[in-house]
Formats: sequence, C-alpha cells, structure tokens
Amino acid sequence: MRKLSLFIAMSLDGYIAKPNDDLSFLKLVEKEGEDYGYAEFIDTIDTLIIGRKTYDYVLKEIGASHYDNGQRDVYVITRNQRPSAGRTTFHTGDLIELINKLKSENGKNIYCDGGAEVINELVKYDLIDEYIISVIPVLLGDGIKLFKDGRPEQMLELVNTKQFDTGLTQLHYRRK
Repeated sequence: MRKLSLFIAMSLDGYIAKPNDDLSFLKLVEKEGEDYGYAEFIDTIDTLIIGRKTYDYVLKEIGASHYDNGQRDVYVITRNQRPSAGRTTFHTGDLIELINKLKSENGKNIYCDGGAEVINELVKYDLIDEYIISVIPVLLGDGIKLFKDGRPEQMLELVNTKQFDTGLTQLHYRRK
C-alpha cells in the first residue's frame, strides 16, 4: 500500500503562513544549493495532493511546472470545478475517498503539500503516514496554524532529525 507523506515547513510557533497566506518567512532559510532533502523526497512520490490556495500561490510565484512536470499526477482539492490541465485534476469530490483510492493503487508514494484545511482533514481521519516538518527559526505570532485544535490524538515515532546551518531543523516522524 502506498503511503501519504506531509513535507512542509512551519515557524517555530507552528504557522505555515503569515496572515493573508504570506509565505515570505520561508525566504529566511533560502540558501543556494540547499533544498533540505526536497529533491530526494520528490523522487519517492508520483502523486501530489494540494489545496487550491496553495496551488494558486505556487502557480503565481513559481509556475505550473513546479507541480505538474509530466512525471506525477496532481490533485488540487477545491470547491469549484475546473477543467483538468495536463496531469493536474481539480478534485471537488470527497477527499477521504480520493486518498483511500490512491493509497490502494499501485505506484510510488503520495505527497501532501498543504494547505492547512487539506492537512487537517487528513489528520482528522488519520490518513497521513509520515510527517516531514521543517521548523524555521522564527516566531510569527499569527497566521495559519499547521495543526488545528479538535483533532484526535495520534502517536508518532521519530525517524530522524536533521539540523542545517541556516537554523532550520527538520523533523521526520511516522505514524506509530
């Protein structure tokens, strides 16, 4: 069975974005030649799940090829139907059914890149198998929290911790 992995960055106080979906704090740890294991991780997946707001932000800032490079299927979770483009599908149906279907299919692993609404729905139903969370050394004080209150308790097991000279610390957990 394929596993679903979350690979995401957050501030030390648990925010994945500042107010108004501002991701500028991520630039604090940008360093030429350093991708914090992203390329190695991406080689293990062939399917991507992403919320529409995050998708639109990346589309504007980086371009569609960041996600849909012809090598993987991309599912953008949205409330508004859009036509598919390349290997990108705009999914308006049940997220849990989609994940269970994808997990049961053959292929590489599945990557969730946000946003918070999608992540918290997956956490609520205990569908994330692996958490790779990069902690950026900044206290934002406000914004969009990675994990919302009211979710079920879940036990995790530490797989690995990596420290980088930029101050970023990467935590790798899997579901226990």
